[in-house]
Amino acid sequence: MGSEAVARGLGTFLGVVGGFVLGYAMVQTGGIHPPASAAIIALTSLEGMIFAYLGTPYLSTSYRVVIARLVATPLQDLIAGLLGMIVGLVLAVLIGFFVREFIYGVALSAVLALLLAVTGAQVGLTRRAELVALFGGGERAQDPDRIAAALLDTSVIIDGRILDLARTGFIDIPLVVTRSVLKELQYVADSADAMRRGRGRRGLDILTQMEKEKDSIQKLEVYDDDSSGALEIDNRLVRLAKARGWAIMTNDFNLNRVANLEGIRVLNLNDLANAMKPVAIPGEELVVTVVKEGKEAGQGVGYLDDGTMVVIENGRRHLNKTIATSVTSVLQTTAGRMIFAAPVGDGGRRAQLRGAEH
Repeated sequence: MGSEAVARGLGTFLGVVGGFVLGYAMVQTGGIHPPASAAIIALTSLEGMIFAYLGTPYLSTSYRVVIARLVATPLQDLIAGLLGMIVGLVLAVLIGFFVREFIYGVALSAVLALLLAVTGAQVGLTRRAELVALFGGGERAQDPDRIAAALLDTSVIIDGRILDLARTGFIDIPLVVTRSVLKELQYVADSADAMRRGRGRRGLDILTQMEKEKDSIQKLEVYDDDSSGALEIDNRLVRLAKARGWAIMTNDFNLNRVANLEGIRVLNLNDLANAMKPVAIPGEELVVTVVKEGKEAGQGVGYLDDGTMVVIENGRRHLNKTIATSVTSVLQTTAGRMIFAAPVGDGGRRAQLRGAEH
């Protein structure tokens, strides 16, 4: 018997008991005698059973969501929210002394207490750092322009470069992996397709290595988000990053665009790799191995050590040879940087002069 069935059965029982108590109170208060009293108690008990049976799943789901959020929320935020709620209730009690004498004063006091309690909890959760700094707690308010943490997407974990980047020490913010991302990695690692299975296992190995070295490379955290339901991983990351004010680290082009549209900071490793490639200027000489033919007649193609493509004019005749080339122009594309060059020599010098004229 599943937990859902147990919860629904218990809720239905409590609904019947509540309906019976309500009907009994109505009969005693109104002085109703049998057989009308029995009919009223039976009706209220039936109504309690129906409402409880239909409403228990919604209450159960809401309860699980609340518990999941409480578990995922840091302890200091919970304490700050609780203190804010207490302050709100104290203010409600003080104001309640003045409004209770009005018409519907008791109901107004109850509504006021609820509103102030929720407002106080919200202020405590969202303004904890500022409040601590205001009262001399020594904790300075976080710079709004500084990234507090970065959520790791599945693609950037499988890519593997995040481990080498973290080892360099350039990353000084916490890296966060959600339970839903771990669940997706496990699903990919268990795939029947050999390539997908290898990618998934590589991602899990990267996280395992980062966990072992987290004291020396960077803080790695696992965030217990709600991994149930049919919501896609990208949507979960966007929603969580927006709610917590975090950035997203990814190589996924579509997630990059969606996050930018939502106003979320995106750290793209491909953009970082392109930015770190050396800059070539016209006239600079490069030593390149011509590995294949180009698209245009006579062209050859080679690659630098960082993977930058070099298109060599009249380089086809040097196929499978390492030659010195002179840069004529550089083209920056969305896929990366492309360098156009010509072999050093008479033809290369003419191409170099043409590139300099342009």
